[in-house]
Amino acid sequence: MSATPRNSPVTETARRAKEAAAELAPLPRTARDAALLAVADALTARTDEIVAANALDVEKARTAGTAESIIDRLTLTPERIAAIASDVRDVVALPDPVGEVVRGSTLPGGLEMRQVRVPLGVVGIIYEARPNVTVDAAALCLKSGNAVLLRGSSSAYASNGALVEVLRDAVASAGLPADAVQLVPGESRDSVKELMRARGLVDVLIPRGGASLIKSVVEESTVPVIETGVGNCHVYVDEKADLDMAVDILVNSKAQRPSVCNAAETVLVHAGIADAFLPRALEALAKAGVTVHGDAAWQKASPEVVEATDEDWGTEYLSYDIAAAVVPSLDAAVRHIREWTSGHTEAIVTSDTVAARRFTSLVDSTAVMVNASTRFTDGSQFGFGAEIGISTQKLHARGPMGLPELTSTKYVVTGDGHIRG
Repeated sequence: MSATPRNSPVTETARRAKEAAAELAPLPRTARDAALLAVADALTARTDEIVAANALDVEKARTAGTAESIIDRLTLTPERIAAIASDVRDVVALPDPVGEVVRGSTLPGGLEMRQVRVPLGVVGIIYEARPNVTVDAAALCLKSGNAVLLRGSSSAYASNGALVEVLRDAVASAGLPADAVQLVPGESRDSVKELMRARGLVDVLIPRGGASLIKSVVEESTVPVIETGVGNCHVYVDEKADLDMAVDILVNSKAQRPSVCNAAETVLVHAGIADAFLPRALEALAKAGVTVHGDAAWQKASPEVVEATDEDWGTEYLSYDIAAAVVPSLDAAVRHIREWTSGHTEAIVTSDTVAARRFTSLVDSTAVMVNASTRFTDGSQFGFGAEIGISTQKLHARGPMGLPELTSTKYVVTGDGHIRG
């Protein structure tokens, strides 16, 4: 892979971000929080401007025949912008990770050693048609002392451009460098490739989007990557589940907002409860507009059920569709999940604490829910504020990525003329 051109627009943008990151790093929390409050106020004040730009992207998407689930992700309404601004204010109230002492001690020779949290530096975000990510990413990066380079999809170019203009103006008005928030120039894939090759200028890349985007960034980038993942999430209804609770959790997990990564894509039901549960589940899912792609047991329960294939078990639908199977045991459910999961979120519905403990110990995903919807795997729901993404890797960041996950550490060692013998 060739290096990024020395004087390309992407390189120059990354250089400015690196300079801005150096200015941000030593600033106190008060300065960063003031900038975030300015951002929240500006989003509210300039809502009409943002909605107008977003309307251009939405119209373009509809003309191109884009799926409604993608258009839903793309759309910004005054209500959604108000919620985004509220998330920014929530980030202001969160504890500041920068400078936190992770561990410290006085070494045998008298040296004082502290491991402290520090910003990562320049964080690049590559994401698809979700302009809310523009603000979420900028807020979390600013709060944690990082500069951010934003590369959204071309389908949200007008929306992202308007949002970044609002963000930069607000940040500058608070006395921080405007280049702490920048949109990566260009709409073609070439600009993405250049960003992925900007090693030495960009400290880390975080891809947010579908499987193909994530795979491309992980495999092609020379910049270190924190891998986020697709959400093939499961709900397992145990033999000792409360039927009303199980129906409510299943419908919420699937249909509350099906276009997001923490929506359930498969339901597994213990055979011992299937006769009682399937008719109720099918009725509730049908009312919610969900099409069931089921195994033989589900097909027998209703002629409306579509026959499931192996492709269904591995699909992140992001739509009003769900795969469904009846399993003979909890362990069989776990085996199915291990084979098909993307490692995002799985849920068990049960009144049996032993079954719950076994499920949570055997399932290796970033989040495991007990008697709760998969939709709770979310930074704001976990109390982290707006999240930068949900990591399905097993390195320092796993699950919803809040402020601590946007920091690294360094060791500060203080002596009194110490030399090593």
